[in-house]
Amino acid sequence: MKLALRVVAFLLLVVVAAGLIFYRYPLWVADQHTRFHLWRRGVKSEYVEAGGYRLHYFEAGPAGGGGTPLVLVHGLGARVEDWGAMIPALAAQGFHVYAPDLLGYGRSPKPDVSYSISLQEQTVAQFMQAVHVPSADVGGWSMGGWIVMKLALDHPEIVDRLIVYDSAGVYFPAAFEPDLFTPHDIAGVRKLISMLTPNPRHVPDFAAEAMVRKLQRNAWVLNRSTASMITGKDLLDFRLHNISQPMLIVWGSKDELIPLASGETIHRSVPQSVLDIIEGCGHLAPAECAKPVLEGTVEFLRSEPPMHGGERTFPTGY
Repeated sequence: MKLALRVVAFLLLVVVAAGLIFYRYPLWVADQHTRFHLWRRGVKSEYVEAGGYRLHYFEAGPAGGGGTPLVLVHGLGARVEDWGAMIPALAAQGFHVYAPDLLGYGRSPKPDVSYSISLQEQTVAQFMQAVHVPSADVGGWSMGGWIVMKLALDHPEIVDRLIVYDSAGVYFPAAFEPDLFTPHDIAGVRKLISMLTPNPRHVPDFAAEAMVRKLQRNAWVLNRSTASMITGKDLLDFRLHNISQPMLIVWGSKDELIPLASGETIHRSVPQSVLDIIEGCGHLAPAECAKPVLEGTVEFLRSEPPMHGGERTFPTGY
């Protein structure tokens, strides 16, 4: 009887301790869950020396080895875990996926640098060289789309096919201030979430407070990134017509952060591009609408000859 009581007391203590850890560090707990899920699906967490920095990245390929190389680049304030819905699914479809944490983000170092689009473009090129991928299909999400479009223009020999998801990179009248990405309070977190998704889930105050702490720790990196982008130095409006690779543009129809009009501008500027519109989805299409995004992506990457021009619409629950 005493032994049973001790076991029950121990289990209660474990539950209480776990609850306290989750309450104080909800984002850390969520990260561990995501990383464990990806590990179980064969996604490896690795580091590589590139451009003088030790970059963290995820890598996953087909069970039998090989696979078409595919490099995925995340966006502002993001990290490779945000590709969690896409990486294992793409690997299962025969692609060898490499997804780096950009300088200043995720588990990569945070040096005292500009964090400009040009710098991150260089980082991606150096990463590809470091992992011995001379050329690949390349995809980018949000700021990552801007980076990979510039990469395709400046280094066309290393980009085979190009994919952008709700991408920055062309001028549009922003409906938000730069400090949207570095909220100082719970209200700011809720505003950021509402800009990212048309159907925001309720975030408990303790989780929102954890998001404030995390975003504020990295605020100086985000501020340098946004300050560099605002100058317009790396905008691609007058260069897009020089993109020569087969190109897929994927956009959530309800993206309030970077509106669909920006995707349509890119589509008009690149005659061979294909535009996929994901109905009812917002800026987080590769995460929240992964099924139609994945289907359109795989079809584009597998097509022979490459798809050329046109628009397609996918319902969210397709």
